[in-house]
Amino acid sequence: MKQLVLLGGGYGNMRVLLRLLPNQLPDDVTVTLIDRNPYHCLKTEYYALAAGTISDKEVRVTFPEHKNLSIRYGNISKIDTDNQQIVLDHGESVPYDDLIVGLGCEDKYHNVPGADEYTYSIQSIHQSRATYEKLSNLPSGSVVGIVGAGLSGIELASELRESRSDLKIKLFDRGARILPAFPERLSNYVQKWFDANGVEVVSNSNITKVEPSMLYNHEDTIPVDVCVWTAGIQPVEVVRSMNTERGSSGRLVVTTHHNLPDDEHVYIVGDCAELPFAPSAQLAEEQAEQIVKVLLMRWKNETLPEQMPKIKLKGFMGSLGKKQGFAYLADRTVTGRIARLLKSGVLWMYKYHNG
Repeated sequence: MKQLVLLGGGYGNMRVLLRLLPNQLPDDVTVTLIDRNPYHCLKTEYYALAAGTISDKEVRVTFPEHKNLSIRYGNISKIDTDNQQIVLDHGESVPYDDLIVGLGCEDKYHNVPGADEYTYSIQSIHQSRATYEKLSNLPSGSVVGIVGAGLSGIELASELRESRSDLKIKLFDRGARILPAFPERLSNYVQKWFDANGVEVVSNSNITKVEPSMLYNHEDTIPVDVCVWTAGIQPVEVVRSMNTERGSSGRLVVTTHHNLPDDEHVYIVGDCAELPFAPSAQLAEEQAEQIVKVLLMRWKNETLPEQMPKIKLKGFMGSLGKKQGFAYLADRTVTGRIARLLKSGVLWMYKYHNG
């Protein structure tokens, strides 16, 4: 029996399971999924969990069941590609014939002193729960600093504003305008929402130091009661410690077939893979579609195409609370209620197909 091991139950590996099970998995292949959580987590919704506008249960999806699928729970301490095995933190080792690494990311602090020690995070469900507890217990009038005005920072700031109208929220953005890579109309819409709802956007910021109740922006000191960090990501440490080629972002270089250049049995999916796109759930799912095709061809000893089709992303969607949103789809900007309904519909469909 061949053993396919999936590291991480995120968006990429969930799509792998959706495509292989129940009918495409060969009879001579078993699948082992290793994750520290007993459920798939909707990471794109962690901002709402941290803000307190949805419950913990709403970001959990049950893993699928199949006679050839087994699930192991635990933290991974080493990916041993030389011996084709995964070592868990309690000493157990899991052998593999083929491996898909989809362990996601963690915060990148850019060597800012105090950032890793004195900020809260929404990169994992455990961290999001801790962030929710801290934010929900703040007294009225407290100041919340959110460092990083990408999609996560924007959604957290807007959702927190709806959850806690009594808080002062400061969103620190390195750029001159919100979401500078997208049309100015979209940026203006998000900025106007923040202006109308009392969220202060601090443009052209550069956080140089973090203390327990203070942020240092350039030469200015800004008192805050809580700081949440959403200013960059990197592959998790166990992936960063793998002895293989990396790109400029620190992610692992992969071939056109999504495996390591020197190991056709190790595939990298999602936030850990060096690709010409920003990491996203959509990108991980598109990668997973191609990885399944490659696996099935290799298992059948079929010749792979020299190049896989170029991945085409449909765009992105973001929310501004529960009633407004923004989207960039097929080179078109959509804002307002329609954009929010689109995002809610996509989430509902995802839960329907995976739940």
